[in-house]
Amino acid sequence: MTGRGTGSVWPSATPPAAGDGQSWELSDVAQLPHVRAEVRRHAASTALRADPTGEDLRDQLVLALDEMASNALRHGGGAVRAGVRLTPESYLIEVTDAATSSPPTPAVGRDPSEGGLGLYLIAELATAHGWYRRSDVKVVWALLPRG
Repeated sequence: MTGRGTGSVWPSATPPAAGDGQSWELSDVAQLPHVRAEVRRHAASTALRADPTGEDLRDQLVLALDEMASNALRHGGGAVRAGVRLTPESYLIEVTDAATSSPPTPAVGRDPSEGGLGLYLIAELATAHGWYRRSDVKVVWALLPRG
């Protein structure tokens, strides 16, 4: 991942329908360790099957949610809400913020040691991802496998 050539890394699209899950109102990145712990417990209890890759999938889910939520807190402004809901095969991560005119923008031409490549990483981990506007919020979402 070099951050070159974004193409449609974060397309404007809506996610599939999802059922119940968990959500958090966030105001500071200091809340994220608590959220990560809750997501890990939730993922352990909702995985489709227990197998050796289950822990890796949980790690990927936690990483993706953490990256998306921290981006919203740092760049989105306003109230941030993060959630994880279930589809038949996936976890749907949705993060909202008030920056409706600012789509997710992956870093371009930046040295990887300077950070800013989280959106590329999430795009690689996810089976689908995108963003859309809903009334007065921007929703950034990603689907990650449940196992």
